[in-house]
Amino acid sequence: MIFNTLTIAGVDPSGGAGILADVKTMSALGTYACAVVAALTAQNTKGVSGVQPVAPEFVRQQIDTLFDDVHIDSVKIGMLGQEPVTRMVAERLAYWMPDHIVLDPVMVAKSGDVLLDKPAIATLREALIPLSTVITPNLPEAGVLLGEREADSLKQMYRVAERLRKLMDHHRTVWVMLKGGHLPGNDTVDLLTDGDRMIELPGKRVDTPNTHGTGCTLSAALCALIPGTGDVPQAARLAKTYIETAIARSGELNVGHGHGPVHHFHALWS
Repeated sequence: MIFNTLTIAGVDPSGGAGILADVKTMSALGTYACAVVAALTAQNTKGVSGVQPVAPEFVRQQIDTLFDDVHIDSVKIGMLGQEPVTRMVAERLAYWMPDHIVLDPVMVAKSGDVLLDKPAIATLREALIPLSTVITPNLPEAGVLLGEREADSLKQMYRVAERLRKLMDHHRTVWVMLKGGHLPGNDTVDLLTDGDRMIELPGKRVDTPNTHGTGCTLSAALCALIPGTGDVPQAARLAKTYIETAIARSGELNVGHGHGPVHHFHALWS
């Protein structure tokens, strides 16, 4: 069975992050990818030179028109940009209620450019997180969501993951995947918790500058893998293996002069 997946995110013209990266990932992992454009950027591997919001009403029209015709098995949410768009996405997903929602709370690009305005953070926390099946913050994003300093150790990550889970629905089995890539050292341990279980997902850092769009790619992989596996921990392990290999094989590409993209089609291209 081929599942239908949807990304709601921004456009990165260089293809390393955002909707283009999501569609590549979802396609590489065997799902039929759909996309709703929530924001536009002028962006390359070196940075973001401009952001153009999409009108909230047009975001609503895209979502409603798609769901009225296509059964969507799983949704990934990435860059939304502004508070009115964030609120509109939450409102329409609460109406359509897809089975799985993976929320990547995109706030800052790899280059350091801000991709989410401050008023949107509260709406993200109060309206979108409670709808989500999985949220995938990195450590800086987790700090912003909780209004506290960024965790700098695995021990602190445990506490942060537990606090993030309390922001989510208490009546369903839903998950936090807290990414530990910002910790020092060569180990990249992520934590996965549903409030009862705390699962460590170990990994090793790859020595490469090509890390543009890693968060987008991981969350898109989760979105693609959850419907088929029916099991978030299994999907998370597979998604982590996918992104680690995509990073390790990124040197096979020749895209830009900054933080290059990962190799989304590493398993398909010779």
